[in-house]
Amino acid sequence: MSINREILRLAIPAFGALVAEPLFLLADSAMVGHLGERPLAGLGLASAILQTIIGLMVFLAYSTTPAVARWLGAGDLRRAVAVGVDGLWFALGLGVLLALPGWLAAPWLVAVFGADPAVAEAAQVYLRLSMAGIPAMLLVYAATGLLRGLQDTRTPLWVAGGGFAVNIALNYVFIYTLGFGLAGSAIGTVLAQWAMVAVYLAVVAGHARRAGSGLWPRREGMLQGAMSGGWLFLRTLTLRAAMLLAVYVATRLGSASLAAFQVAMTLFATLAFALDSLAIAAQALVGRGLGAGDVASVRAVLRRCLEWGVLAGVLLGLLVMAGSGVLGGLFTTAREVAALMPPALLILGLSVPLGAVVWVLDGVLIGAGDLRYLAIAGVINLMVFLPLALAVMLAAPAGAAGLAWLMAAFVFGYLGARLATLGLRVRQDAWMVIGAQRGA
Repeated sequence: MSINREILRLAIPAFGALVAEPLFLLADSAMVGHLGERPLAGLGLASAILQTIIGLMVFLAYSTTPAVARWLGAGDLRRAVAVGVDGLWFALGLGVLLALPGWLAAPWLVAVFGADPAVAEAAQVYLRLSMAGIPAMLLVYAATGLLRGLQDTRTPLWVAGGGFAVNIALNYVFIYTLGFGLAGSAIGTVLAQWAMVAVYLAVVAGHARRAGSGLWPRREGMLQGAMSGGWLFLRTLTLRAAMLLAVYVATRLGSASLAAFQVAMTLFATLAFALDSLAIAAQALVGRGLGAGDVASVRAVLRRCLEWGVLAGVLLGLLVMAGSGVLGGLFTTAREVAALMPPALLILGLSVPLGAVVWVLDGVLIGAGDLRYLAIAGVINLMVFLPLALAVMLAAPAGAAGLAWLMAAFVFGYLGARLATLGLRVRQDAWMVIGAQRGA
């Protein structure tokens, strides 16, 4: 099979699965946005905290995919599935450990941002209810990582698509029909997340049975997964810290700016997840190629994913810029909020090709297991963004200008730093380590 077909076979279904997660947020934003400015701002604040907690655990997928793919490339399917099963148990344990403390700490987590009391109350309600879905989302991450490592991105597409449809229906019922408002959005999303888990567990059990792999965890496998995920956790921590810093600055610009920033960054997340489909394909193919010792195919994957990433980034960026004047009105009826968004969305559209290259390079290095470098680079990138964000907060430009400057600091300052550090690494050969396990 040609490299083009290999990438497309993985990237196209991955695209659908990846955009489902931000579509959850887009659907929530659109439904809650029609409840008013304060519920939407509360959703934005709670979502930033919740996505930080969940996002920090993304290593459950991103460390599992290359580990499974390397064993698959080495010809050991049983060991490949066993590594994924260990990841599922690890995800369940982490989810349980995070959910209860998160529920108890919700008021403090919201208070850190210093939002308007009405906004803070709305955020606290949404955040506490959403904690029940954290174990489910971590299990979804781990199961998705296992299937991607097995070169299967179609199953996550169907599960994510079904979950999105169920989420929309449940949210409508709980928000509008039952009149639960913002709380209904959280309840509907949690129920949809657990429904996805049930499907994934049935699929994974089938793979384990066919491969002759057990369903109980291996202590050594869980410990190895925790150790390998440590660097990726630090890398992800820096990403979420940058996002939280941006939300903190938006909060200081006012509740209307925070609400507008919630919509803009949800669009950013949607674009990121869409373009990350190429990164997912790169993770799976690079991991398998290095496991099989096929360096030439790894280089071919890198080159072709970059080419397609830039092209897709240009096209998507043009669409965002063309719709910058009307997109805000789709997510909120608050005129003040919608009026703030056009300049920020124009800047977002301009940055999409840059972001596409960043996400592809990130996926290639994750697939290669070059996690230590990614963690160190993440700290450097955050240090570049910190003074830019603080400058916007101290200057506190009024209205749309403030939101535009904040968006520019994030997409050009922070993503620009990521492009520099990742680009420097892939120009060298140290990241390409062959074998069933990195370092083996």
